[in-house]
Amino acid sequence: MYNIRGNKQSQGTGHRPPGEDSPLIGEPQREEQSSPPDPSTPGKGPSDSPKPTPKSSLTANLIQKAKRQNNTFPLFAEGLTRNRTPQEKALALEQQVLMLTKELKSQKELVRILHKALEAAQQEKRASSAYLAAAEDKDRLELVRHKVRQIAELGRHVEALEQERESLTQTDDMEAYRTQNHFLNSEIHQVTKIWRRVAEKEKALLMKCAYLQAKNCQVESKYLAGLRRLQEAMGNEASECAELLRQLIQEALQWEASDASADGVELSPIREYDEYGFLTVPNYEVEDLKLLAKIQALEVRSHHLLAHEAVERPLRERWAALGELAPSAELKQLLRAGVSCEHRPRVWRWLVHLRVQHLQTPGRYQELLSRGQACKHPAARQIELDLNRTFPNNKHFTCPTSSFPDKLRRVLLAFSWQNPSIGYCQGLNRLAAIALLVLDEEESAFWCLVAIVETIMPADYYSKTLTASQADQRVLQDLLSEKLPRLMAHVGQHRVDLSFITFNWFLVVFADSLISNILLQVWDAFLYEGTKVLFRYALAIFKYNEEEILRLQDSLEIYQYLRFFTKTICNSRKLRNIAFNDMNPFPMKQLQQLRTVHRERLEAELRELEQLKAEYLETRASQDPVVPEGCTSEDEGEA
Repeated sequence: MYNIRGNKQSQGTGHRPPGEDSPLIGEPQREEQSSPPDPSTPGKGPSDSPKPTPKSSLTANLIQKAKRQNNTFPLFAEGLTRNRTPQEKALALEQQVLMLTKELKSQKELVRILHKALEAAQQEKRASSAYLAAAEDKDRLELVRHKVRQIAELGRHVEALEQERESLTQTDDMEAYRTQNHFLNSEIHQVTKIWRRVAEKEKALLMKCAYLQAKNCQVESKYLAGLRRLQEAMGNEASECAELLRQLIQEALQWEASDASADGVELSPIREYDEYGFLTVPNYEVEDLKLLAKIQALEVRSHHLLAHEAVERPLRERWAALGELAPSAELKQLLRAGVSCEHRPRVWRWLVHLRVQHLQTPGRYQELLSRGQACKHPAARQIELDLNRTFPNNKHFTCPTSSFPDKLRRVLLAFSWQNPSIGYCQGLNRLAAIALLVLDEEESAFWCLVAIVETIMPADYYSKTLTASQADQRVLQDLLSEKLPRLMAHVGQHRVDLSFITFNWFLVVFADSLISNILLQVWDAFLYEGTKVLFRYALAIFKYNEEEILRLQDSLEIYQYLRFFTKTICNSRKLRNIAFNDMNPFPMKQLQQLRTVHRERLEAELRELEQLKAEYLETRASQDPVVPEGCTSEDEGEA
């Protein structure tokens, strides 16, 4: 019915139904020709329209097929207008019904096809819209990217301009700084030249001052020595000259440089204590020894001032430049020359560790102290007695508030537990005290004492019999006879036994004999080279004073001189040169052979003495005690 109305409307109006391309009723069928697109229509040109897809072609074919099927209705209408019989008309109507039924089916099929075509068109439209939208986004994105590139380019350009401006500013600043730096360098150069001249002048003045102070010390020393000789020559004479001489000596002993210097310049170079707390001028009770101590202090200071610039400063620089310590010939020579005060603790710790590293265990010292607190050692009483006798001329052991006596007590008690075969021997207190003064730590001083007694000194050096110590004295006698025959002949003529003096030298390593700066130089070499150093220095001491001893012609005078003659040694360089140069050759093999020989002889003598003692006791025990007539025996009771 729709097609009939549609065809009638098309015939009446002359227009086709919307959406149909079929011809009007009564018009001959012709092939549809597609009109070309209007080029004037914007956005519809061949280049701008989206490309047709296979789905759109299928839709167009379906539409054309439906149009061809609708074109059969005009033929039927034309047949009804002819003159026919009713039967023919009825037959024609039946045929028409059949045709209309078929037409209805075809129309339904057409609707279905058109619906599919519509869906395909809508889908195609959506795809085209998406494509067009995507193309616009790409254009916008490309535009944004282009703008970003332009912005980055402009940013780089601005940055380059900024850098150029900064470079120009820095160039100006650099030029200004260069000019200023050139001017300042010129000023600094001039100031440096002036400073160097002033420093050289100051150094020259200091050296001249030191030289004049040394000369002043020498003159004062000679003056005091002259007074001493006059005093010895006059004896106990009671005269005006003797009284005047005593007044001069008293004034010389009490003279202070501050009284002689009106402008406050210190002319006297003598200090009361040295770096380790020893008195530079020992306190002696005897008047002539006081004078001698003042002479000695002046001479020591004189030698120190003269040697400071030439020897001590270069030596201090060599020790400062020395890196990690290792046994070597260079280290041996440096130790013989002496260690500067600031480097001595470090060097001694290394030397001690080198000798006792096989004995050291962590916590060993504290363990020994704990043992001493738990149980009193038999040697504790003797140690307590010797504490007050240790270095009475050192402020660290005489000051009531000092901690050194307590440290020394603990070190000696710990060693007594460490070495029960020795326990304690007089002389060990001085060895430990020297170690404490230098190392300042109890445990370090303890291991230093262990190193000396157990690794450096021969066995039985500090035993009850002192066998090794006595053997060394006989070895020293042989070496003195070999190196200093005139001296030994002289003391032999006056029946002087040098071992009375030298025995203590070896036992305490010169601790009571030499002045502190020379004593510590001896220890520097002793801790590295061993007991051979003791023999070298013992021989050097006698060589140093040989002429003075040879002038003495009385045994009493010789003994009196030997009591203090080591304190008169002030020139450490001279003594060291004698010990390590003049006493050569000094082979260790010879020393060991002499020790072996004398130790065997000494042990034989000791065995003989023990045998005589045993025989005497046996004889004494076999004899009945005889009570003289008139005497009362202790066994008898009182009446």
